[in-house]
Amino acid sequence: MNEALQRAIQFSVDHESTWDRQVHGNWGVHVNDPPPWNRLLGPVHDRGPVSGALAVDGRVVTTWGEPDRADLTFSIAKTYLALLAGVAHDRGLLPDPDEPVRVRVPGIGFDDPHNAPITWTHLLQQTSEWQGEYFGLSDQADHYRAVTFGEPPNGKKGDLRPLQTPGTYWEYNDVRINQLSLALLHLFRQPLPDVFRDAIARPLGLSDNWNWAGYDHAWADIDGKRMQSVPGGTHWGGGMSISANDQLKIAQMLLDDGVGDGKRVLSSEWIARMRAPCPLASFYGYLVWLNTGRKMFPSVPETSYFGVGAGSSFMWIEPESRIALIVRWLNSAHAGEFFGLMFGAVDAMRGGK
Repeated sequence: MNEALQRAIQFSVDHESTWDRQVHGNWGVHVNDPPPWNRLLGPVHDRGPVSGALAVDGRVVTTWGEPDRADLTFSIAKTYLALLAGVAHDRGLLPDPDEPVRVRVPGIGFDDPHNAPITWTHLLQQTSEWQGEYFGLSDQADHYRAVTFGEPPNGKKGDLRPLQTPGTYWEYNDVRINQLSLALLHLFRQPLPDVFRDAIARPLGLSDNWNWAGYDHAWADIDGKRMQSVPGGTHWGGGMSISANDQLKIAQMLLDDGVGDGKRVLSSEWIARMRAPCPLASFYGYLVWLNTGRKMFPSVPETSYFGVGAGSSFMWIEPESRIALIVRWLNSAHAGEFFGLMFGAVDAMRGGK
């Protein structure tokens, strides 16, 4: 391992997340919510140390920390929902993402006048303005939510915000993402963890050491079967626990335009849609963060895109330089510097070419 790579890894270890390793005190997203939304609704577990895995040109270069430990990945689960939407698209279950959701899944919260125009694209780009409750959680819980790379909101989190027409306003809203997950559950008519296992995990050769859990009370009856709806993160508990090594295989598949372990997992057309900037938020695609104008991370190329989870967890895909990288439990305030160090280290590894 070259010196620059060692320095980058050590930098990540030296800038661990400020979250507690045990589930208490300074841990989680829900603790910042106003009541009654400041409580867990699903299972959670303690976290590991800063961990990561790096692949360059399709070859795993190094791992560090506990790369086989399945840890909660928070909102990178959103990106996994986008992958499942792609599976639905490629199977013909979701031929047109710009079609209103109610057309294929009526009766689950998209039929009233405000929500009727909402399309799958709106949900995938976080512009849906969906209004309602997901198993008791109101969309209001994430009104006026601030995110690092978006415009600051002009209100206090959790206060009721006047809703706009679907497709005209961008807001990072976990309740709406969970509603997308419920819609996908009804579209597949099969639990999403099962779809993920069959369509993504097994073809990519992931371990069996991952788990996607829902809220304790989030169950739907579909075709006479009781199925749990899983959230696109761990805001209120539940979510995806997965290892850095398994995540790296998913990142590599995205880097390889939908092919993993010699198999076509997603169409290149769908991945192009995921990477297309949202007209209202050029830093966002289909549940991935984009480096448009190098505004997100100036230290890496504009072609880079990311899955980002609280805590913080990052999945970095850099198509131009053929880098796939996972880092878990890095203090997000130092992420830009870390990615710059890693980018430089890969460049040095290639002899500065």
